[in-house]
Amino acid sequence: MDHSGHGMNMDLLPFTLGRGLQFSADPVFLIGCVLALGLYGYAVLRLRSRGDGWPVNRVVFFTVGVLSIALVMCTKLNDYGMVMFSVHMVQHMVISMLSPILLLLGAPMTLALRALPVAGRDRTGPRELLLMLLHSRYMKIITHPVFTIPLFIASLYALYFTPLFDFLMDSKTGHLAMMVHFLAVGLVFFWPIMGVDPGPHRPGYVMRMLELFAGMPFHAFFGIALMMATSPMVETYKHPPASLGIDALSDQNWAGGIAWAFSEIPSVLVLIALVFQWYRSEQRTAKRADRAADRDGDQELKAYNAYLASLQARGQ
Repeated sequence: MDHSGHGMNMDLLPFTLGRGLQFSADPVFLIGCVLALGLYGYAVLRLRSRGDGWPVNRVVFFTVGVLSIALVMCTKLNDYGMVMFSVHMVQHMVISMLSPILLLLGAPMTLALRALPVAGRDRTGPRELLLMLLHSRYMKIITHPVFTIPLFIASLYALYFTPLFDFLMDSKTGHLAMMVHFLAVGLVFFWPIMGVDPGPHRPGYVMRMLELFAGMPFHAFFGIALMMATSPMVETYKHPPASLGIDALSDQNWAGGIAWAFSEIPSVLVLIALVFQWYRSEQRTAKRADRAADRDGDQELKAYNAYLASLQARGQ
């Protein structure tokens, strides 16, 4: 019995974590993950070969981010995700909300800009093209909250509650495109909020927190809607293979619970990252002020004291 839409027999054994974590790679994601790790590692070695450092924590973040993608796309979780809504939702949540945060904390664009050679006068090389892209009008649009927040929300409601999801799940290409879309949406949503890399839209820390909380509740509402439904809402998962021994409505309730619970995890991670970045920023500002005071003999403080003295003299 074919339930996958990919023309493959998907009469899988009942789901267990051990079976789900067995190796079963999607070739596109496997090649992408290997390339990402290889290029990142090469760039770090290139920096170190010329005597420049690169924070170990960024290497760890990026590596774990890539491995989290491989975890849900290069194992049988991807096979089970074709016929089980709950497993698909784990894939969706990881690849759109956890992996992007980890990848962005790895600062891949900053690493590339430091590792790529300068093309030279009146010449355009890869580094210059990357800079042009980062500061382009296109990038300003796709990283602006007016674009990212509606896109983030539409990736749930406009996808799962319309026939679009069933259409995409009906082919391997459609499923692959959907997963790439989830990753891209997560990257453009979280990049302006807590990304380390330079970008065209970078508001203050309070605004970043507001952007975060503007998008996150919709994941919770989406999960609650699935949990409260009295019948299966997505055609693809209405008739799971008998070999799985699951009930479609129960599986959908699990999917809703996963979506609801998972909305809290990235919020906490991003808030921790934001508070840390804010603290580091304040430290740098204080150090710059101290250095400026050392250079000019603390003229700003003297001027302020003189101003207070003049106010006191006027009051007498």
